[in-house]
Amino acid sequence: MFKKLIEQCQSKSPWLFHLNSGACNGCDIEIIASLTPLYDVERFGILEKGSPRHADIIVVSGPVTRHSSSRLKRVFDQTPDPKVVVAIGSCPITGGIFKDSHTILPGLDNIVPVDCYVPGCAPKPEAIIMGTVKALEKLKEKREKMNESSNSDEVKEE
Repeated sequence: MFKKLIEQCQSKSPWLFHLNSGACNGCDIEIIASLTPLYDVERFGILEKGSPRHADIIVVSGPVTRHSSSRLKRVFDQTPDPKVVVAIGSCPITGGIFKDSHTILPGLDNIVPVDCYVPGCAPKPEAIIMGTVKALEKLKEKREKMNESSNSDEVKEE
């Protein structure tokens, strides 16, 4: 009974953690704009949190620099399962205009698994919201898979 209540509450209030991995701040401004009352991503129950340990969704902006890659892995590991990673902008997807730099690593998906991509330089808040809503769908699928596997483990133990 309590497990079902917890699952229902978690599905209604996903929390995100925003990680800037070396961006020019163009995407960061648009991410913050999507949180304001004008675009109001909170209508989907999404709240930004200051700790990855409380997050369900990791939103990454900017190209992955050599310096930030270890922090990115650490944040990914600190986020509890199930988790979803969203790449915001062209930079985490391909390196963007910085891709030929010796300090930029080729793509976020080479560091951590990415579930949703929101291309653009910088993507509009509407696109960010759409990508975040798609991330919610992926998160729901991952939670269902986790529940199925935990239920099958309980049956095996009996």
